[in-house]
Amino acid sequence: MSEDKSETAWAALMALAARPDAAAIRPLFAADADRFIRFSRQAGDVLLDFSKTALSDAVLKALLALAEARDVAGFRARLFAGAAVNETEDRAALHMALRAAPEDDFRAGAENLMPEVLAVRARMEAFTRALHEGRILTAKGEHFTDVLNIGIGGSDLGPAMVARALWTDKAPLRGHYLANVDGHAWAEMQAKLDPTRTLVLVASKTFTTQETMANAALARDWLRASLGEAGTMQHMAALSTNLAATSAFGISPERVFGFRDWVGGRFSLWSAIGLSLALTLGWDAFARLLAGARVMDQHFRNAPLAENLPVLLALVEVWHVNGLGYPSRAVLPYDERLARLPAHLQQLEMESLGKRVAGSGAVLQRVSGPVVFGEPGTNAQHSFMQLLHQGTTPVPVDFILVARPDHAHADSHRKLLANGLAQAEALLMGKDAAAVTAEMRAAGVTEAEIARLLPHRVFPGDRPSVTMLLPRLDAFTLGQLVALYEHKVAMLGALWGLNPFDQWGVELGKQLAGAILPELSAGAPQKPHDGSTAGLIGKIATFWPEGHG
Repeated sequence: MSEDKSETAWAALMALAARPDAAAIRPLFAADADRFIRFSRQAGDVLLDFSKTALSDAVLKALLALAEARDVAGFRARLFAGAAVNETEDRAALHMALRAAPEDDFRAGAENLMPEVLAVRARMEAFTRALHEGRILTAKGEHFTDVLNIGIGGSDLGPAMVARALWTDKAPLRGHYLANVDGHAWAEMQAKLDPTRTLVLVASKTFTTQETMANAALARDWLRASLGEAGTMQHMAALSTNLAATSAFGISPERVFGFRDWVGGRFSLWSAIGLSLALTLGWDAFARLLAGARVMDQHFRNAPLAENLPVLLALVEVWHVNGLGYPSRAVLPYDERLARLPAHLQQLEMESLGKRVAGSGAVLQRVSGPVVFGEPGTNAQHSFMQLLHQGTTPVPVDFILVARPDHAHADSHRKLLANGLAQAEALLMGKDAAAVTAEMRAAGVTEAEIARLLPHRVFPGDRPSVTMLLPRLDAFTLGQLVALYEHKVAMLGALWGLNPFDQWGVELGKQLAGAILPELSAGAPQKPHDGSTAGLIGKIATFWPEGHG
């Protein structure tokens, strides 16, 4: 790409952002009765409405020009072609291959990836069906009732989110997820499970992740106490590429399901890391999840940029972060089943885009990677939505709505949808001083009291949001929604010029924790630290003397 062309496109966009009315949204609706139609798109089952943002025709044109200047179409082509777009680790990023159909063609260099992808998928299906059909039983000859997935980060957040969204009491097994190395989390988990009926999956690509392996050792000891050594391994499987380490742990090779280094952790729920989903939801549901993601993959790969949902979602984010200076974004799913989606997106987006240098190694000249947070919608209305409505800095919102419920309580669902629609409208429209004054006068409030309360009851409005509407929430539509966000992240990497597929910042904390661990056992620092860390190590020793030696 031409850096001059790119800088020219950035300058044109920032000139539009510098206008006094750049953040105004209400006038755009007042001037255009068809704004919703013109600023919404649909792909598969996902309707994206970005009309409640300050994107005018001119801004959208400038954003698309930026996308062209940044060669996002070329990056997209290289991504699907299996080029080493993860430049710092010299790897492709081909999580799309994991949900591909047999007739699809995915390659990393000269290597055809599909035979291996399909072989692992077939092994996962065979294991899942054998366990559900009673051909794989517990050490006591009974059917398994529960699956415990032990992982952290991408080995936990994605699968846990999907399981929370799709599990019903008709599902084959109950799923549980243990990530935190805190022993309190393990104690709580033990209280829910019967070791004689639980299958334990240890999810770690390298099989060296400190938190995961600590919890795996606790789970193995827990199983041994009830099942003995031989029975324990009938209750364990591994999701890993390190066969030597899984064998040393005691897990036989036929119980190990692998995935390659072109699968990043936060993009891995479609891989063997998703085995817990196949086991708990059923193979057919897992296959539908993959099929839904493939629908979004095909749309992203083939749709023109101006009609492309991941591209448009990324461009909206660029406008908010770089154009208008909004440093955060809230994700509000108005469906309790999506309660863990904000946590999954926190990792997906903040681990991918929280970078300060470009792919070249040069320091970025623009802001990247907003803070992502969220909660189920109606909960958020009674906590942080106050800041979104009247805080000093606007916070863009992703509203996620599901039109049809999977329960019989129609009135409850109408109330849920009404709240989601109302919050988006309230952020947009606000309430001006005239409306507040009229409202209080009609209620008989005195003029003096109106003057006193008026500033507190005005809502500025012009607070941006996008809405994603699904007709229903099932494995197929959820696959589309999650893949949409994955591809949005890839496009933001191309627009900002950073590598969205590495995560070196995560590694530093791991290295330092490994050095501090023996010092906690010793009860005193063994090497130089900053004064705060050294002081805290000493204080921990005084508060917990029995933890040393």
